[in-house]
Amino acid sequence: MSVLVRSGVGPLCAVARAAIPSIWRGKYFSSGNEPAENNPVTPMLRHLMYKIKSTGPITVAEYMKEVLTNPAKLLGIWFISEWMATGKSTAFQLVELGPGRGTLVGDILRVFSQLGSVLKNCDISVHLVEKTPQGWREVFIDIDPQVSDKLRFVLAPCATPAEVFIQHDETRDHIEVCPDAGVIIEELSRRIALTGGAALVADYGHDGTKTDTFRGFCGHKLHDVLIAPGTADLTADVDFSFLRRMAQGKVASLGPITQHTFLKNMGIDVRLKVLLDKSNEQSVKQQLLQGYDMLMNPKKMGERFNFFALLPHQRLQGGRDQMNARQSKPFASPVAGFSELAWQ
Repeated sequence: MSVLVRSGVGPLCAVARAAIPSIWRGKYFSSGNEPAENNPVTPMLRHLMYKIKSTGPITVAEYMKEVLTNPAKLLGIWFISEWMATGKSTAFQLVELGPGRGTLVGDILRVFSQLGSVLKNCDISVHLVEKTPQGWREVFIDIDPQVSDKLRFVLAPCATPAEVFIQHDETRDHIEVCPDAGVIIEELSRRIALTGGAALVADYGHDGTKTDTFRGFCGHKLHDVLIAPGTADLTADVDFSFLRRMAQGKVASLGPITQHTFLKNMGIDVRLKVLLDKSNEQSVKQQLLQGYDMLMNPKKMGERFNFFALLPHQRLQGGRDQMNARQSKPFASPVAGFSELAWQ
């Protein structure tokens, strides 16, 4: 299922050679002033340059997909190849004998998560769109004509399908949209409305307030997204207001709320106390406190990570299965994590 519509939009090949340089204000994207020695020519960069020379500038979403399926991670791709060759069984076990700290299998699992289109997982690729005097224009990636072996951002000279997802009353001047996430939320909402169930989304994100979240990380440090592609992880925050809108009222939505609030409502403080009381080793207690600080500290993951839920409307309104012996009318019990946990 796809929600991208090409009607009313010229072929993307028309964008290829007519694109204009983009003066993007995002602090995490690319300064464009890096010296040549800081921009090594990786195999991925050569691949991208050949691709752009052949077909023209590519979207940021396509760039992310190319980079995040880096062929250097051959082991993960080997396992996926064998899985596909044997029929893509839903019962799939990945076993590493003598894993040590599990670093190798962790790398392989990251490849699995990055190959979202193969494994039918959510794709994190986003389209960047900027408001200009001529209207909304999508950001593409092209070869810098002034510097050999270097990429740059450019603006499409005309409308592209990504504009379908922009609200008429949008006040931000540049945004990130993720159509694939919208498709997944639509399908989840349809199934929950039809057969019940629930969905819990946890990720870095915001409620339609941020603009510049597309960024790269290498060695746990921020990395220019256009430098040495294939050597860094690329990511972007989830726009939960977009997910809420794509649910189309078929289901109820809760959040987003910060991880600090969610875990506190779930009783993490009580859980920590129990674990500390049971531990006799100071080193274990120190690890527990450090882990708690990482999860709950607002300057760390406490306010950066958010939780968002989709539930059937009757779950919040109360249904027949939510009655007790003293009540003749249904009642809605609190949703764990999104309201304070009551100890009885």
